[in-house]
Amino acid sequence: MAQFMSSLRNRLEKRAAYNRTVNEIRSMPLDVALDLDIYPGDAERIAYQAVYGR
Repeated sequence: MAQFMSSLRNRLEKRAAYNRTVNEIRSMPLDVALDLDIYPGDAERIAYQAVYGR
C-alpha cells in the first residue's frame, strides 16, 4: 500500500510539474520564446519531454 501511495504521489507531482511548464511556456512573451527557439504551440510536447523525459 505504501508503494502505491508513493507511486500515486510521484505521478501527481509530475502532472503538476507538466501543467506548470505548459503554462509558463504559453505565458512567455513571444520575443523571448523565439529567442530561446521555442514555438509556444509546442508547449505540450516540450513540457512532456522536460517532465517525463520521453
